[in-house]
Amino acid sequence: MATKTHASTYQIKVTLADSKPPIWRRLLVPSTITLAKLHDILQIAMGWDDYHLHQFIARDQYYGVPNPEYDDEMKNEARVKLSGVLQQEKDTMVYEYDFGDGWNHKIVLEKVLPHDPNISLPRCTAGKRACPPEDCGGVWGYADFLEIIGDPNHPEHKEMLDWVGGEFDPEHFDIAEVNRHFE
Repeated sequence: MATKTHASTYQIKVTLADSKPPIWRRLLVPSTITLAKLHDILQIAMGWDDYHLHQFIARDQYYGVPNPEYDDEMKNEARVKLSGVLQQEKDTMVYEYDFGDGWNHKIVLEKVLPHDPNISLPRCTAGKRACPPEDCGGVWGYADFLEIIGDPNHPEHKEMLDWVGGEFDPEHFDIAEVNRHFE
């Protein structure tokens, strides 16, 4: 997934909206990538499995995979470069993933950096907390999930742990693992 050529590097911060405490990632990405490529990067960085629809929203414009049956106002994310949407530091946009659960991510362009040929992009430079499991019901369902797995006496405790694969640490975030997926 490493990208070789680009004009500048964007440092972006991606925060899962309404997550308390915040779940976030700081990423370095080429300014010239398409929003479609950014979607792939966000899936890896946040820990999602790309099972659901998504879209980007910036300045009242929607970007995603166009579908004439639903919305002819959506711009094709494969034809739009990140630098065309986020142009200066502090510019923001929303990345919505899984319309049913409604995982909204605020993306902020923190810094525009010169290209450094010694840094492979994309790269995760910081982050906090595990991504919620797919299909747990959005931020509020995730809060319920954490309450259930945190209480061994809860009637759904074993069922939820089985569903998530046996264990789940909401504080765990492995930056090295994310960057291995980017290589």
